[in-house]
Amino acid sequence: MKKVSVLSFCIMLLGFISCNSSPNGSLFNGENMSKWTTTGDVSLENRIMTLTGAESKAIFKKGRYKNFVLEMELRTTPGGKGFIGFHSGADSNKGYQVAVNNNLADPVWWKMTGSLLSVRNLTKSFVKENEWFTMIIKVAGQAVEVFINGEPVVEYIQPAEPYRAASSGALLSEGTFTLASTGTGNIEYRNITVNTLEVDDAAIADQLSRANNEQTDDIIRLHQEDFPVLDYHVHLKGGLTKEAAAIQSRKTGINYVIAPNCGVGFPITNDEQIFSYLKTMRSQPFILAMQAEGREWLTTFSQGARDEFDFVFTDALTFTDNKGRRTRLWIKSETWIENEQQYMDMIVDRICMVLEEPVDVYVNPCFLPAQMNDRYDEFWTEERMNKFIDALVKSGKALEINELYNIPSKAIIMKAKKAGVKFTFGTNNVVPEVSKLEYSIRMKKECGITANDMYRPKIKL
Repeated sequence: MKKVSVLSFCIMLLGFISCNSSPNGSLFNGENMSKWTTTGDVSLENRIMTLTGAESKAIFKKGRYKNFVLEMELRTTPGGKGFIGFHSGADSNKGYQVAVNNNLADPVWWKMTGSLLSVRNLTKSFVKENEWFTMIIKVAGQAVEVFINGEPVVEYIQPAEPYRAASSGALLSEGTFTLASTGTGNIEYRNITVNTLEVDDAAIADQLSRANNEQTDDIIRLHQEDFPVLDYHVHLKGGLTKEAAAIQSRKTGINYVIAPNCGVGFPITNDEQIFSYLKTMRSQPFILAMQAEGREWLTTFSQGARDEFDFVFTDALTFTDNKGRRTRLWIKSETWIENEQQYMDMIVDRICMVLEEPVDVYVNPCFLPAQMNDRYDEFWTEERMNKFIDALVKSGKALEINELYNIPSKAIIMKAKKAGVKFTFGTNNVVPEVSKLEYSIRMKKECGITANDMYRPKIKL
C-alpha cells in the first residue's frame, strides 16, 4: 500500500478538496500547552505532552474544525490506552473517537489503534508499545480516513441516514480535538498539526452515493454493540488480491483473517514457503492464519513455522476411510457410501480424531457429503452431536460458523455455546467477493452469541 503525507493529500485533492488558509498549523509543538485545557495527569517534558492514567484529558481550546487533516506523532507505554476525539466539545462523547491502544493483551482486542470507535473497529495491531508512530485523521465532507504510518486503516463514509445506537454520539458535525487517556499507562504526543479543508457540494453528493446503507446493514450494528467484527476465514483466491481484499475490508467494515492453504498439493508445501509468504503479508492489514490441509500437515511443516501464524485451523474433510482410501468429502467420486448410517458414524469418528490435532479452530464443521446433506438433521442425531461436542470441549478448540456451507446447524451451535465453546465466523470464499457473514450473524442472534463467546487470535507483530 502506498504511503501518504499531508502534502500529498493536498496534491491529490486538487479540484476536489482545497486546503484552506486558516486556522492551520501547529496545535502542539512542544514549547508549552497554552492552547490546551487539561485535566488529570497531563505533563510536558522534552517537548512531549504525556497523558497518564485513566482520567487524563487535553482539549484544544480554540477552533471549530469541520474538514481537516490532523497529523501527529505518538506512542504508548505498557497499559497506555485512550482515544483522539474530533468534532468534540467540552463533552468528549460528542463527535468521533479514534482509538489509541497497542496492548496485545487488552481484553477488548477488537478496538486497536486507528479504530474509528463503534463504527470501524480494528482487530489488527499495527504498532507496538514504546514505539513512536504517525497517525493521520482526515475528515472531508462525509468521508473519514485514518492512516497509521502512512497506511490506510479506515475509510468510512457516513451516509445520509447513519445507524447509531441510542448511546452513540459518533456523528459528523464540527468542533475541537480531544486527547484522552483511559488506561493505566502513558500516551505521549509530539508535533501535532492541522490543515483545514474545503469540500464542495458535488464532492459530498458523490460520497453519499457510495456510502453503505446502514439502515439495512448488520455490520454497523455489530460495531455499535461492541462486538468483534472479524471474518476469520478468507482466502486470496478466485482473483482476490491482498490489495483488493484490503479495499473490500475497509468498505464493508469487516476485518479479515487471510489464510493460505498449506499442505501437500496446495500453494504452500514447506517451511520455506511459509516464511516467504509471511514476509510479504505481515505488514498488511490482516490477521494471518494457517489452513492446515489433509492429515499430513503435521509432518509437512515444523512447529516453528506453524507458530509464526497468528493461529492455525483445519477441517475434517480429508481423511482415510475404513478401507484405507483417501477421502475428500466434497468430491462425490471420493466418497464411497455403502451404508449411510455406518458412513455417518465414520465421519463423526474422523472428526473426533482431527480434533486431537494441535490447531486452534475447527472449520468447515460437521460437513456432510452432497449425497447426505439434504438430510443433515437426520444424520446429526442427539447422540452424534453429543459425541462431537464432548470431543470439541476436550480439545479446547473454537468452532467455526461457516458461510460457504451454512454449517453447523443451529442445534449444534446451541450445544456448543452451552458447553462454553468459543466461535469464529468464516466465509471460506472461493470467489473474490467475501461474504457479509449473513449466516453467522443470524446464528449469533438466534443462539445468543456474545463478544465473550468469540475466539481471540494470538496476534503477532
